[in-house]
Amino acid sequence: MAIDSILARLLANNAQWAEDVEKTEPGFFTECAKGQSPKVLWIGCADSRVPESVLSVSKPGDIFVHRNIANQVNLTDDNILSVLTYAIDHLGVSHVIVVGHTQCGGAAACHAAAHAATSVGPPSTPLERWLAPLTAIAKDTGCDVSQLVVENVRAQVQNVVKSETVRGAWARGKDLQVHGWVYEIEQGQLRDLGISVGKNNA
Repeated sequence: MAIDSILARLLANNAQWAEDVEKTEPGFFTECAKGQSPKVLWIGCADSRVPESVLSVSKPGDIFVHRNIANQVNLTDDNILSVLTYAIDHLGVSHVIVVGHTQCGGAAACHAAAHAATSVGPPSTPLERWLAPLTAIAKDTGCDVSQLVVENVRAQVQNVVKSETVRGAWARGKDLQVHGWVYEIEQGQLRDLGISVGKNNA
């Protein structure tokens, strides 16, 4: 079976990248295979325009990552909770960064749903159920889509702070900080929202 040209390009690009890295930094992959010790957990959106390693010029091993639609931190979701636990308790990250972004399709959809002329029933699809907390934020705040992205990051930072894993880490005296950022696609720049939370100001 012939490989699709899109997939072939990805594989070829990877082969070239691996070769270039090994030339520039001999032994990099051998060292990488020994384990990971990232200091940052990045909780971001699944949007293809927000590749955390690329936009932060980070190497493999620098950032532990969890991405989902509209960078949600749902405290009943075992996926995000297991990522938090592994990152904090096993890898020892010291910074958790929740990163939203401009032009977010999830935020736009939730804003539209919250301001629809006719009321809709309860969420009926996986995507609607996943985004229901963000739709609720849109209804409660009444802000525009741009500000909704910011309010969403604030809310998700607070959810991270409320998690048992973070509370437990602070109780043990761990120096762990939770931050909220927004990536501005139009400029290619990260913006710190200035809402960092640590054990002393939680």
